[in-house]
Amino acid sequence: MFLLGVVILFFNKLKNLPIVVLLKDFFKEDKKQKNKYKRSSYLFTVPKYKESRNFNIAFQKHKTMNTHEHFMKAAINLAQNGMDCNCGGPFGAVVVKDNKIIAEGSNSVTSTNDPTAHAEVLAIREACKSLNTFQLDGCVIYTSCEPCPMCLGAIYWARPDKVYFGATKEDAAEVNFDDHFIYDEIELNFNKRHIPFENLMRKDANAVFEAWLNKEDKTAY
Repeated sequence: MFLLGVVILFFNKLKNLPIVVLLKDFFKEDKKQKNKYKRSSYLFTVPKYKESRNFNIAFQKHKTMNTHEHFMKAAINLAQNGMDCNCGGPFGAVVVKDNKIIAEGSNSVTSTNDPTAHAEVLAIREACKSLNTFQLDGCVIYTSCEPCPMCLGAIYWARPDKVYFGATKEDAAEVNFDDHFIYDEIELNFNKRHIPFENLMRKDANAVFEAWLNKEDKTAY
């Protein structure tokens, strides 16, 4: 009995030694990892993958929406600020490239006595100057309102990748910015428009076009 007591006492002390404790913890953790791997391999791998994939898609969509809303909010703020400081009408626009605003504009018609100083036109001018180019490849325009015919023409000449707009032209018409009649005028023959148009010296004007066609050092656009 004495010998048995000594053996039991020895093993009780042995199991509390640091090296033995470390080994016990190691094998216990290793067993837990194996069980975890086994469970995830046979029970949860596919659902977790699907859940993760769906979450990533939803997150990217939400992130994209937030980015678009951020830039649109910037355009709307320009419209508000321009109106508040009496720079012009309630319109704002920004040009974005590589997810950064590279140019902005707010309507400045009345403060500059320039009827062409619309938000989109000013933003396009600033963007082209900043990029040192006359075309906005890889750019996106965010404007607080659907562009008027003049700005629409400028946008097509600038050739951005896409345009986002806030208010519609119908919304603008409700606050007395009605450009619909200009769209109607475009469809009319020039001699039926409200502002008289008359064709004059067409042959002489076309001579310049001929010279353009033959110009060897021209920069086409």
